[in-house]
Amino acid sequence: MSARYQISGATSAAISASVETAVRTGALAPGDPLPAVRTLAGELGVSPATVARAYRELRQRGLVATAGRHGTRVRPRPPVAARRAALLPPPRPGARDLAGGHPDRRLLPPLGPHLAALAAEFGPPTGYAETAVRPDLAAAARDRFAADGVPADELTVTGGALDGIERLLAAHLRPGDAVAVEDPGWANLLDLIAALGLRTVGVPVDDDGPTVAGVRAALTAGVRALVVTSRAQNPTGAAVSADRAVALRTLLAGRADLLLIEDDHAAELARVPLHPLAGATPAWAFVRSVSKPYGPDLRLAVLAGDEATVARVAGRAQVGAGWVSTVLQRLVLSLWRDPATAELVRRAADGYDRRRDGLVAALAARGLAAHGRTGINVWVPVPDETVAVTGLRDAGWVVAPGSLYRIAAAPAVRITVSTLDDTDLPTLADALTRAPVKGGAPY
Repeated sequence: MSARYQISGATSAAISASVETAVRTGALAPGDPLPAVRTLAGELGVSPATVARAYRELRQRGLVATAGRHGTRVRPRPPVAARRAALLPPPRPGARDLAGGHPDRRLLPPLGPHLAALAAEFGPPTGYAETAVRPDLAAAARDRFAADGVPADELTVTGGALDGIERLLAAHLRPGDAVAVEDPGWANLLDLIAALGLRTVGVPVDDDGPTVAGVRAALTAGVRALVVTSRAQNPTGAAVSADRAVALRTLLAGRADLLLIEDDHAAELARVPLHPLAGATPAWAFVRSVSKPYGPDLRLAVLAGDEATVARVAGRAQVGAGWVSTVLQRLVLSLWRDPATAELVRRAADGYDRRRDGLVAALAARGLAAHGRTGINVWVPVPDETVAVTGLRDAGWVVAPGSLYRIAAAPAVRITVSTLDDTDLPTLADALTRAPVKGGAPY
């Protein structure tokens, strides 16, 4: 725990509020440890049960996580805005940041011409009664889903993939329910599940997606939802193969007690065939975002699913945010219809594939195992994440520690290839070879 901050309080509510204040002001940073329950109880003059209740409340709200002998720590992305986030120390000057997980801005299609064209077409302002999913956007989305074998008779739009997943989980589950997620998996999703008061059950993932044995074990454990990344899995680059999809559909068939969520966040950037699980269970949803191919500022995802599930998501939106901007919907439709934009996205996908495959091949040539079938990330197993991250940082490369993405999976580092050039690959591979990364488990 930071020496600058002393937790205070005589009740569990006051103690939890003190910790939240520390997180919000930056006195406690993501990853900082909290004192052991008995230690803090002694310092505050309260019973251990009082501190335990405070920690339990913080865990239920997703601010902290407890991991056995590692104690209780602030989550990597606690659901509270930190005023002093901008004061975090900057990366080492001159270091290349390969930790962000963002697409290459140089490869994103320009939005200006489409916005200008839309501005020239606008008629009278839109009113509340006219706000919904635009029929032309819905028709185009159905065509795109149909080309990939995803049934889309019922669909709606949400403010991005994570917004869609949050609405799905909130509509179907209650605090304390268990959600099966890929392990390693998307860090934002892990933090969202914690913030909703839900429990995660890790499902091992290999290059072909979630393992059948892992999903079977999660079902036996009583999970109420399963989240699967169709392609470009973050952080491993896995993609659900045809054989894996058949096996999972067979396993999940008819599970009326399970919500199946598929996340196809990479969409057109994933240059492998889609093998959807959609419809394997009575309650299901398929979420496809536009952020990776067209730009992170385009906060829109199309969500298809069974009639009841889509109705729940759309109905919840009506009593909250209301709708996704029809201006944004028109912009996305304009991008979808533009052949020049489609060509730019294709070139971006080719570029990401070349960089990712090139790095994996360069590491293999140097005797290092790495994973990355699709997407913009490469997952490199290591024996010790801290040592590997530090060694690479000293060599001028900033990578993400695998602990942000793991539940019980083996240590690794995640490398985002989107901003790499072809000439960077040998230099980075050499740096990984010199860093102590050999000997890690495959997943």
